[in-house]
Amino acid sequence: MAYSDFTLAKVRETFQLVIDERRNLFKEVVGVKPSAILITLLEEYIQLATAINTEKARSELLIVQILTEVRRQLNYRISLFSGTDFNVDPSKGLNGFCDFLLCASEEQFDINAPVFIIVEAKNENIKSGLGQCIATMMGAKIFNQNAQRTIQTIYGVVTTGTNWRFLTMEEQTVCIDSIEYYINDVEKILGILLQSFQSIVLQTSS
Repeated sequence: MAYSDFTLAKVRETFQLVIDERRNLFKEVVGVKPSAILITLLEEYIQLATAINTEKARSELLIVQILTEVRRQLNYRISLFSGTDFNVDPSKGLNGFCDFLLCASEEQFDINAPVFIIVEAKNENIKSGLGQCIATMMGAKIFNQNAQRTIQTIYGVVTTGTNWRFLTMEEQTVCIDSIEYYINDVEKILGILLQSFQSIVLQTSS
């Protein structure tokens, strides 16, 4: 098996997880104004990405722009990986490629713990990516533990570029946000990503 082989039911059964889909996880999060760079890029790319309408186009034109904006706003104190091999425990199916990883480390040449946010890109179907995302979050949890950099919450996102659904993992409980955000609410998307990272960046630098 690999991350991509996991469905929501399979990942729940394999890792004995509790799945909570009822919570509005980020209700209190305040939006963050995007930079002029991101505003300009999205104005140009949203129409192009949706017209091309492939996972590759949406990843390159939309998802990457938002994730690099997060890195920019955090003064490059985090690292971003795309299409990276993330083999943690093949015996448990925790191996394969990740669309995007965000780590609370400035080192960009190699993945370093703590791995904090997992982003799965899906062309149209958010639901189909939930199992894969949760499996990769489990991989990140074990990766961090093996590096003795355990953190309380692992974050995940399944996104089409225009639609964003966030998840959290704490212990054996995975919460899938009841709210799906759209790219026209990019301030809220940035607010969630930045708030999540600001706390862990402070922890790892203290």
